[in-house]
Amino acid sequence: MVFDVARARRETPGCAEVVHFNNAGSALPPAIVTDTVVAYLRHEALIGGYEAAAEAQGRLDAVYASAARLVGGEPDDIAITDNATRSWQAVFYALPLGRGDRILTSRAEYASNAIAFLQVARRTGAVVEVVGDDESGQLDVEELRRRVDGDVKLIAVSHVPTQGGLVNPAEEIGAVAEAAGIPFLLDACQSAGQVDLDVTRLRCDALSATGRKYLRGPRGTGFLYVHPRLRERLEPAMLDLHSATWSAPEEYVVDPTAKRFEVWERDFAAVFGLGAAIDYALDWGLAAIEERVASLAATLRARLTEAGARVHDAGARKCGLVTFSVDGTPAPEIKARLAEANINTSISSRTSAQFDFTARGLPDMVRASVHYYNTEDEIDLLVRRIEKL
Repeated sequence: MVFDVARARRETPGCAEVVHFNNAGSALPPAIVTDTVVAYLRHEALIGGYEAAAEAQGRLDAVYASAARLVGGEPDDIAITDNATRSWQAVFYALPLGRGDRILTSRAEYASNAIAFLQVARRTGAVVEVVGDDESGQLDVEELRRRVDGDVKLIAVSHVPTQGGLVNPAEEIGAVAEAAGIPFLLDACQSAGQVDLDVTRLRCDALSATGRKYLRGPRGTGFLYVHPRLRERLEPAMLDLHSATWSAPEEYVVDPTAKRFEVWERDFAAVFGLGAAIDYALDWGLAAIEERVASLAATLRARLTEAGARVHDAGARKCGLVTFSVDGTPAPEIKARLAEANINTSISSRTSAQFDFTARGLPDMVRASVHYYNTEDEIDLLVRRIEKL
């Protein structure tokens, strides 16, 4: 299909202000998202917070339904949270890991997840093992399969890492986990909104996502998918009067749905903004978004290589994140030079992905992450600035 870029840019006020290649950090929201948040806040200010929330219960139910549709689950499988890390942690810290239990993860794993692995390993005696990459730079599924045994209690992988355009082979990983009966926790923080996700195809037991990145929602929003087969086995590390019911003076009952991983207090305006962002993405179609984003990123990689930059993205399948360096020019200086031309990028550094940076000997890199509202002219502008270096 022909992607209506002009419409996307008209509906994104920020496109008139900046060249935004920091979508893997926080994307520019469409006007409908901002308008939804502001309108709810104004209404809440007029009638009261509790009263506005009670009035909007149907709208809240619709957010769960939209998130479920986005990933191919059911509304009862969805928890609304304030970010992807909290979503991920809600499942991870509920897992009953003990001494000798093995956690298998990817070389591309993100710092927040890796730190949680190491913390739990230090507390319990569990063991963290990093599965190597294959020749393309993605997780080696055959090595994963060889490592699986009765001591493996969790396979946890980042679908798209923070430090490059790699899309890990989640479907194949899920097949290995399902065959072995091992929980599969998929971090979709960078893939939700740019990759067409389907939890049935992915075979994941849990999936965490954020609103602010490729979904183009508000900061401080996220959601969690948890399959019934996993959530019925887990009692969250923390409960409140929303995730459980105080049924008798010395008894409580945990919510049977994924809401067991939520807490009562939330930013309703931001939640409705998240719902608007998900609906907006669904209206475009995730397959069309994925095709557009991957095509723009491939163009950017080729142009950067022609300009003399070193592109560091790995994997047989790549997405909208593009990481690069320029010999002799530190990444912060490149980012600053681009910012002088009103071009937004970010930096990927060793502390965000120690396993991968160490294994590949990577330098600090500039990360330019494209979205469907970006244009070839904007890519030309970025590349011209790189050529001047």
